[in-house]
Order: sequence, then structure tokens, then C-alpha cells
Amino acid sequence: MCGLMRYDESMRRWLAGIGFWLGGWAAAMAAVLTGAGAEAAPGPLPQDGKPIAYVLPIREDVNPPLVYLVRRGIKAAMEARADVLVLDMETNGGRLDVTEEIIRILEQFKGRTATFVNRKAFSAGAFIAVATQTIYMAPGSVIGAAAPILVTPGGGVEQTPETLELKMNSGVRAMVRAAAERHGHNTDVIEAMIDKNKELKIGDKVLNEKGGILTLTNLEAEKEYGDPPRRLLSAGTAADIDAVLALLGMEGAQQVRIEPTGAEQLAFWLDLISPLLLLVGIVGLYIEFKTPGFGLPGIAGIAAFAVYFLGGYVGGLSGLEWAAVFVLGMALVVVELFVFPGTVVLGLAGAALMLVGVIMGAVDVYPGMPAVPSLPQLRLPLRDLVVAMAGSLVVAAALTRLLPHTELYHRMVSRSASAMAVETDRRRIQQSMLGQEGEAVSVLRPGGKAQFGDEIIDVITQGEMLPKGKRVRIIGFSAAEAIVESAG
Repeated sequence: MCGLMRYDESMRRWLAGIGFWLGGWAAAMAAVLTGAGAEAAPGPLPQDGKPIAYVLPIREDVNPPLVYLVRRGIKAAMEARADVLVLDMETNGGRLDVTEEIIRILEQFKGRTATFVNRKAFSAGAFIAVATQTIYMAPGSVIGAAAPILVTPGGGVEQTPETLELKMNSGVRAMVRAAAERHGHNTDVIEAMIDKNKELKIGDKVLNEKGGILTLTNLEAEKEYGDPPRRLLSAGTAADIDAVLALLGMEGAQQVRIEPTGAEQLAFWLDLISPLLLLVGIVGLYIEFKTPGFGLPGIAGIAAFAVYFLGGYVGGLSGLEWAAVFVLGMALVVVELFVFPGTVVLGLAGAALMLVGVIMGAVDVYPGMPAVPSLPQLRLPLRDLVVAMAGSLVVAAALTRLLPHTELYHRMVSRSASAMAVETDRRRIQQSMLGQEGEAVSVLRPGGKAQFGDEIIDVITQGEMLPKGKRVRIIGFSAAEAIVESAG
């Protein structure tokens, strides 16, 4: 009987460990969700009919962390139903892939958009600027010099080979031309900033000869050419953001400035290692469910999934509500395995919820989008999941071949065999005690204690209350407790 009680206590501790981690994770997710909702939900409210203007800085180099800042700013502006989004730009340019992603994100905002060139908008900065409806420039500012270059591993630049240059120019020109056409900008001006072989000629005036890359000052960019006269690129010169809003007819608008928080760099790295986090999570939980007790593999798996969902949240994707869905799915799987084994519905439902949570936790969702994501939205999460599952199969196969030859495996087998022996002993003891009579040493309400021979054990009735001193008989067992009835 002592062995039985030790076994049940071990099982209780195992389940308590699972419950502790699931409950703690769920509480943490709920706390962050509550805080995030409190921070994002109110937003600026119109005051006396004033329009709302969101100002988004495009500063330094156009590198991956900027994507997360832009995404956060666009979603915040959409949530607040901002009237205008202004890019406050001062940059030397940056990566084309990042530029393309930022242009795609900008397209999600359906209100008015403008760029304020606050000193300089070179290369990628010029591309992003033409993806907005209107461009204004500060006094003495410049825009252009957008020819693609190669960046060496050491951070330097080098001249591109002619064939590669032609390919890069073709792709970049198509991307930027499409953005410029959407907003009515002069595509010839944009191409002259990219292609050194592009001559820019309006009427009889040559503005850029072949062999040069077009760069414009604020005065050159706002000058009018052609018949009828049309400004070259800029809608005018403005001293600051207030002046830009006045030119847009939104003087006195409420301004909300999206500032970098430092989390953008963290989001970039977490997003980069998301397939690895999924791999560790899958393998960790698989090993935990396959071995007795609750230990390091389970902790590592749960921690990996927690960091994975944190990365989606910090990166401004779909939020942590899908982490809660994942936790619910895991809880159903645990219930299926250890409380109601053989209940297929619970296990399948739990696995489905975990899968949906993992995928949706990395889907880029914008306000007003349909509840069901499109295939382009699912492409990256599905890719990461497929990579992680393929990696987990490789790891599982490796463990199958290597683990049996390790000391750790023999310990695990020993623990498992010991647990099976204890289970067999427990059933034998229970079988031998059926029909035994004893005396309640406490009031049974319906649970309590009773003495059988020299041993006092936990008992429970079938619902009736029995007084202390009542004779009872064992008719069955429920886990560690003996089920008793009145013996007369």
C-alpha cells in the first residue's frame, strides 16, 4: 500500500508540474494581452472634429528592424482610423528586400499618405517616398541617387557586374514604377534616379544626361515643367511636419508620433530563429510525452513555444491571442493522455488547436482584414512550420538511433520499468483488499480515513455521510482512495 501511495504521489506531482507550467504560461499570456489591449485599444480620439495624423520616422539605414517599426505604425494608424500618415524621412537608403516589404506594408493603409524629406532621401528612401501619395521636402533637402549597389560581407560596396546590374535595375525599376504610377508620380524621374543610362528630358530641356544618376534638391524637385505645367516630383517645400499638415489641409491636426522602442531589433532576431524555436518546442514536448516524469525537455519545449509567440507579438503580427489557443490545445492533449485516455476527440481537437495557434501566431494581420487569412499571408508561417517539422523528424530519427546507447536512455528505461512494476504492485494490493472491513476513524463527508487492521488509509463513500466509528467495507478503488460502503 505504501508503494501505491508513492506512485500516486509521483503521478500527482507530474500532473501538477504540467499544470503549473500551462497555468503559468496562460497567466503570463493573459497579462500581456491585457496590457497590450489597454495600451492599443483607446488610441487618439478626435477632439472638436480635428483630424488625426500619424507620423512615422524613416531614419538611419533601411534595414530589417525598420520593417517592424513600420508595421507597428501602420497598424496603429489603421486602428485609430487616422486621416493621414506622414513619413518623416532622413536616410541614406538600405536593402532592397526591406524596401519592398515596407512598400507592401504601406499599401495596407487606405488613408492619405505623404513623405516629408527632412534632409535626405537617397536610394531606398526615394523608393519608399514615391510609395506615398504626396512628397514634400525641407529647405536644402535632396532626393535621388537610387542606383542599386552590391554590399560586401565586410559592409563595403562594390561595382556590380554589367549583367547583374541590368537584372537588378530591371526588377527595381518595375517595383518602383508600379508604386509611382499608383500615386501619380513621374515615372521618368524615378527611372532616371535608378538607371545611369536613362536620359530625362521634358520638352526641350534635358534634366539628366545619360551616364548620370539623377539627384534633386527641394527647389529642383518642385519646379514645374511641361505643358500643362507639372511639378517634377515634390509638391512643395515645408519647414516641418506642422507645415506639411497645413499644406495637406490638416492644420492643427492631432499628431501621434510612432517612436522606435528597441524591440524592433529583438523582433528581427526572434523572427529569424522562429523555425529553430518551433523545432525545439516540438522535439521537447515529444520527448516529454514519451518519458516518465516532468523535466528539462518539457521546460525547454514550453519555453521555446513561449518565445516563438513572443516574437510574433513583438514583431507586430497577429498578437498573443493565438498563444492562448495553443495553450488550450496543449491542455486538451494532456487531458486526453493522462485523465481520459482513449478519448480520441479531445486529443484531435487539442492537436488542431495547437497547429492553428502556431500558424496564426505568425500571420501578418491588419485591421479590417477577413478573419480567414489568404495564402500569401500563410506562406511564411507554413514554411517555418514545414522546416521545423522536417527538422524534428530528423532529430527524432537520430535520437532513435543514438539514444539507446546513452546512459540517459538507460535511466529513462529504468524509471519506466520501475513505474510499471509499481503499477502492477498497486493493482495486486488493491485486489487483495476488496471486501475487507474496517472502522471509520473520522467522519466520512464523503471522504475521510478508515482503519483496516493496523493500516489507516484514505477512503471515500459513494455519496453518503458516515459517522466516526462506523464499520465500513471496501468495494473498489478510485486512484489512491478506497471506495467504501456501510458494513452494518
